[in-house]
Amino acid sequence: MPEQLLVLKYDGASITSARDIRNMAAYVAGLSRGSRLVVVCSATGGTTDTLLSIADSIKRGDKRPAERLASGMIKRHKRLAVRVAEKASVQKRMLAAIDSDSAELMALIDGMVLLGEVTPGMMDYMLSFGERLSIKLVAGAISDRRGARAVPLTGKEAGIVTDSEFGQARPLMDTTRLRVAKTLGGAMSGGAIPVVGGFVGADQHGRFTTLGRGGSDYTATIVGSCIGADEIWLMGEVDGLLTADPSIVRGARTLRHVSYVEAVEMALFEAKQIHPRTFEPVLAREIPMRIRSSRNTGDPGTLVTASPPPTVRNTVKCVSRIRDSGLVDIQGGSMVGTPGTAARIFDTLAEAGINVMMISQNPSESSITIVVRDSDLARAVNSLELKLLGKIIKRLEVTTNMSIVALIGSGMRGTVGVASKVFEAMGRAGINVAMITQGSSELNLAFVVRNEDADGAVRALHDMFGLGRAG
Repeated sequence: MPEQLLVLKYDGASITSARDIRNMAAYVAGLSRGSRLVVVCSATGGTTDTLLSIADSIKRGDKRPAERLASGMIKRHKRLAVRVAEKASVQKRMLAAIDSDSAELMALIDGMVLLGEVTPGMMDYMLSFGERLSIKLVAGAISDRRGARAVPLTGKEAGIVTDSEFGQARPLMDTTRLRVAKTLGGAMSGGAIPVVGGFVGADQHGRFTTLGRGGSDYTATIVGSCIGADEIWLMGEVDGLLTADPSIVRGARTLRHVSYVEAVEMALFEAKQIHPRTFEPVLAREIPMRIRSSRNTGDPGTLVTASPPPTVRNTVKCVSRIRDSGLVDIQGGSMVGTPGTAARIFDTLAEAGINVMMISQNPSESSITIVVRDSDLARAVNSLELKLLGKIIKRLEVTTNMSIVALIGSGMRGTVGVASKVFEAMGRAGINVAMITQGSSELNLAFVVRNEDADGAVRALHDMFGLGRAG
């Protein structure tokens, strides 16, 4: 049987301590004896937060706290370097590389303080140091193992080319595919395990860019698509995608097999923040993914494919919730029968940078109800009042402290009685439903309740649909 080509992505929590990194390196080294591997890793736990704090200090004009934070971060990575590797040559190589990054980071801080601002491009440059440091530790720890050799590569060095939208960059896939295949293919043909920094790429001018929250998952699927991986494994703190948040539902279980479209929906609600574009690179090639635990490596996790077998097509796969949302009821008689009303409302919200999570419109067209996060609520209402109140909008009614509860599962498509079960469960639990929506795909049925009722709603639905028995 030919060797499998696997991409393994490790999140920051999985490589925070020296013990974590050593255990990960041992697992990767063992796996490499029967498979060709590429490892993608995030910054070590807490490092990105430290870099953001450094940027905040610079914005306030406080150079000393920024330098103190940077120095502490570098010292922590040096201590890890000594602890994750025993070979003196490996330690020396890691420490020299970290010193080089340190000098570059301190020069960047000096430059930003002198300039007196932190531009989006500078912010991405600063955030790149998290992954640049972690790949050196991970590659060194793997190389410290007998029979294994790893090479650290930033996303830029690996060949990930993006546009210049700093903070939310998109890969230029045709260029990226050629460069990544050549770079990583060359490294693997020479017997090395490439260790690629997630979250970070570079634009066509060579400037560091970041892919946004959860960007290391996105990096893994970009790389997997470029090299034609057999599978992509997202290694983290959880055993896989669950039927519910275990902190809410004691009987929550790991789902063994879900579809891409189900996983996309679950990613929006699960505690694990998967980048919304993570699944795009693998859809066309139908590359299987596994969401697995970095510590409980004996558990196969959740397999994500285009079409799960009929035996696992449960009507409902999971139930989850997003807390702390606000409901805005937009009313106006002039909205009735007026083309473009919804477009003007959503254009106004888009200009203010507001993401609308749910929408409902009554048949009379006299009101539109939207749901946004509580953190966006004031800006949303302010924008609508300034631009549209007294014109197409006559009244705004706002309800705070709401939660979205969602049932997810492709098996709901064409299944009669799902909504009636939802209302039955809510009635038994004494929970009022303020708003409900379901798309024509019938993949996701979502409704809005008060924050204090959200966890009870999740438990009631988990019981109603028997998700504790899911496999």
